[in-house]
Amino acid sequence: MTQAFEIGRRGFIVGGAALGGFALGFDSGMGLAEAGQSPPEINAWVVVKPDDTVVIRIARSEMGQGTLTGLAQLVAEELDCDWSKVTTEYPTPGENAARNRVWGDFSTGGSRGIRNSQDYVRKGGAVARQMLIQAAANDWNVPAAECRAEKSVITHPSSGRSTSYGKVAEAAAKLTPPADVALKDPRDWKIAGKGVKRLDTADKTTGKMIYGVDVTLPGMLNAAIKASPVFGGKLKSYDEGKIANLKGVKKIVRVGDNAVAVVADTWWRAKSALDALPIVWDEGPNGKSNSADVAKWLAEGLADSQPAVTGNQNGNAHAAIAGAPKVVEAVYSYPHQNHAAMEPLNATALYTSDKCEVWTGTQNGEAAFDAVVQASGLPREKCEVHKVMLGGGFGRRGFTDYVTQAVLIAKQLPGTPVKLLWSREEDMTQGKYHPVTQCKLTGAFDADNRLTALHMRISGQSIFISVRPQMVKNGLDPAVFQGLVTTGDALIGYDVPNLLIEHSMRNPPVPPGWWRGVNINQNAIYLECFMDELAHAAGEDPVAFRRKLMANHPKHLAVLNAVAERIGWDKPAPEGLHRGISVFMGYGSYVAAAAEISVSGDDKIKIHRIVAATDPGYAVNPAQIERQVAGSFVYGLSALFHGGITIKDGRVEQENFDSYESMRLKDMPKVECIVMPSGGFWGGVGEPTICVAAPAVLNAYFAATGKRIRSIPLKDANIGFV
Repeated sequence: MTQAFEIGRRGFIVGGAALGGFALGFDSGMGLAEAGQSPPEINAWVVVKPDDTVVIRIARSEMGQGTLTGLAQLVAEELDCDWSKVTTEYPTPGENAARNRVWGDFSTGGSRGIRNSQDYVRKGGAVARQMLIQAAANDWNVPAAECRAEKSVITHPSSGRSTSYGKVAEAAAKLTPPADVALKDPRDWKIAGKGVKRLDTADKTTGKMIYGVDVTLPGMLNAAIKASPVFGGKLKSYDEGKIANLKGVKKIVRVGDNAVAVVADTWWRAKSALDALPIVWDEGPNGKSNSADVAKWLAEGLADSQPAVTGNQNGNAHAAIAGAPKVVEAVYSYPHQNHAAMEPLNATALYTSDKCEVWTGTQNGEAAFDAVVQASGLPREKCEVHKVMLGGGFGRRGFTDYVTQAVLIAKQLPGTPVKLLWSREEDMTQGKYHPVTQCKLTGAFDADNRLTALHMRISGQSIFISVRPQMVKNGLDPAVFQGLVTTGDALIGYDVPNLLIEHSMRNPPVPPGWWRGVNINQNAIYLECFMDELAHAAGEDPVAFRRKLMANHPKHLAVLNAVAERIGWDKPAPEGLHRGISVFMGYGSYVAAAAEISVSGDDKIKIHRIVAATDPGYAVNPAQIERQVAGSFVYGLSALFHGGITIKDGRVEQENFDSYESMRLKDMPKVECIVMPSGGFWGGVGEPTICVAAPAVLNAYFAATGKRIRSIPLKDANIGFV
């Protein structure tokens, strides 16, 4: 795969910046061939080399989820090119800005990489195909409608003539793109919809792939940084003289108002010097905050007397509950979680008075570009971000604090490239953490044991109020209600005659952020475990109970039935094994899971089987969907068993993987994945499925022991793997 960061090979960036652009994905302007450069650019998405190699430009970021390959499949499908000759590269945010955002949104999160760009990238491939066909038709002096294209070869059946994409690419690049193109019916896909091998696997396997941590530039120095260990704290002072003469140290710099960095010839010397630097912090008002106090504060927000906003309501839940002969009540809680990507945050910056460039892994190239512009103080046309592969993102690399820091450091060493690399401890303690919440759930039954009311009251943190306050209207953060509402791409799958779901917003000083799956993680546990409680209170089978409430939600019901059938729900489990189930919707996709576990002594769990079903509407790469589902279960189950970020004296207590563990290979069962695209919509894959693994296991634990676990991680209850 072509690497995007190498300055010497990105000549098209300079030339491309001068090109004009118009409608999204179809920028033609003056093709690169016409500008005297090679290979010719057919349009913004497609470059064809003389040897028929097709370079597909990918705007979204690849961080292991397979978006790069999936988007390339969609373009290649409409292009009708030879998949074996496809390679990819990243355009840069600066080029996107210069070309009127021809590649659209660079942001990669919320499982939007494919579903939010599939239409215009497919059109980009289809337009390029038509231009190539037209170029061949012009050469043969025949109507383009008489020509066909397949696997990068254009033929004119009636005359028997044929040519290749590479031979007509230069002529095609000079043509005006067609105003309208028809896209293929997914039923006719030959490349998309297939489990083709990922385009980035070989380079990752051989070590050729370049991540941010691998970037090396001539004359580069290295920086280590420490920010205030207390959120909201400030840098008061430091004694530079204590380390100024240490070997390799080049400079000690203040970074903003809350951090200090040491720049040295090697990163280890920079970090060692930083560890020896006497620093005095102004901890501010949060120096005494701790998780126990936050938990107590959130618990107070569960009371009906406390202010709250309504996210979903029908009927009169309060009245129905007050008059019900049977009421079931439970309180669940979900902690802060850290992203803990394998590659710590990093960025390499080169600043001069006339140019600022940054090389980094980012989930949002345009946001990183804006951060560079702001931190450098230079005009946009004098800034650039070169995207490289991400060693994990999970939402954390959607933020740009580390990019800003790198530029601020580089500004103090103009003309010298500086690589900023966070230590593991800095990465763990300076996160943007999954929000902490609690939830009180109340269900009511009538005299015939039918569920008549459900009240969910969530107390806790809002992400939007911190990172996008404009999204909060009249105190309502819509993201809090993911999977619990009746509109949007995360719908509740149950009909209850009287329903009330509300949120009492309470924001502790720990900064919140998007964490893979975001709010569907806790909402699925809250709703699906409580549905299990309600089923048992009604004396009904948990699947049968759900089915009655899902009569008007056929897609929720379909994935539920799929996992129930595969796990053998209607038959007795093997001796010593116990089952749990869950179903949810998030990011446009319908997902379900069924787990089969055994429990030893109430505190040791072995997951024997876990079945997953997902309906994403369309499946661009079914094999990759299966891997994403399995990977999301690893992440979700790691959070269930081992996760949880706690605060003591204003500081994060979990500083490394010894106290914030991940699931071990021996504890993870094979995930049996059912990919069941029903068509008609585009859902996500990387995030929706994460939320159903944990409640399925928790419900199976109850089936095995008769005990409900309503707070995670399980390690806090001394429950672990066998």
